[in-house]
Amino acid sequence: RTYHGSVAQRQSRAQSGERGVEMASSSSCPPPSPRLSHLLPVLVAAVVLLGRGGEARQPAPLHGVVRSMAFDEGYTQLFGSGNLALRREGKRVHLALDESTGSGFASQDLFLHGFFSAAVKLPADYAAGVVVAFYLSNADAYEKTHDELDFEFLGNVRGRDWRVQTNVYGNGSTGAGREERYDLPFDPTDDFHHYSILWTQHRIIFYVDETPMREVVRTEAMGAAFPSKPMSLYATIWDGSAWATLGGRYRANYKYAPFVAQFGDLVLQGCPVNPIDHSAAAACGTPWYEPVAAALSAEQRAAMSGFRRGHMSYSYCHDRRRYPVALSECDAAALPRLFGPDGMKYGGDRRHRRGGRGHRSDVVM
Repeated sequence: RTYHGSVAQRQSRAQSGERGVEMASSSSCPPPSPRLSHLLPVLVAAVVLLGRGGEARQPAPLHGVVRSMAFDEGYTQLFGSGNLALRREGKRVHLALDESTGSGFASQDLFLHGFFSAAVKLPADYAAGVVVAFYLSNADAYEKTHDELDFEFLGNVRGRDWRVQTNVYGNGSTGAGREERYDLPFDPTDDFHHYSILWTQHRIIFYVDETPMREVVRTEAMGAAFPSKPMSLYATIWDGSAWATLGGRYRANYKYAPFVAQFGDLVLQGCPVNPIDHSAAAACGTPWYEPVAAALSAEQRAAMSGFRRGHMSYSYCHDRRRYPVALSECDAAALPRLFGPDGMKYGGDRRHRRGGRGHRSDVVM
């Protein structure tokens, strides 16, 4: 089952019946760090490599270019009352889901382009129906024409792994979802791992730890479907029982509650904009994000190709049931023999595919 619509839309529906939802006011965040473009190619590696291991470690400031921040420096509680807890002097955020409500936080500012990252440790044990999201959106300002960039983590029954989904929406293009799903090569409940979004005027790159996992390059044919309006950063946990696990077959079981997702190494590296007229702060100058995206090395591109070949379980570019004609940005030659006509990855002997009886991933959209 394919569930159309963005994280913001699904989450809004899920929260509509919650109790104890609170909205917190925003305030301006500190000005961005100095723009040292010659250091930016190591930005991603510096953030993620220093945070690996059993604990999420705060990365050392990279000569002022990037640093993680405490919650109060750039974020505000979005909903969830007591289900959001700060730890370690505000450098760690626990988001809980129980029978009464989920929880979430948002950046205090809107940003037009930037680098956004967090170390995340997901709830263990039985997590079917539980959804954890880390994403950029402007749905509160543009109800029908919003943009969105998603990391969406989908819980599963005991013994089955969490899956992660990325998506890209521009100008309300939720009818043409650009979903990709992946089976992670590690247990995301056993350790912290970094998930990052780099959004520039010309391209978007999703990272898991130091590995780029997806790149979306702006093309003329995409038009407004490429996110181009200022967005806020969000992190949430909520009940997606109606669709998240095998099309809603398995629902959240609250005898295992509370479900707690932990966030650390919070990074907001972007140019804040005026929330009234969306003008950039004068101190921001020329955007400095483009060199990072353009600096992917041959080694990084090889790592991205290997990750996608080995771990992508669904690709909208290969889903001919949804899109008889592939969307304009899709590369028809990329991994075509690995996916069926519903966009799901085949497993086992490829000979089974020719017979129409190939084993598919157990992920149901």
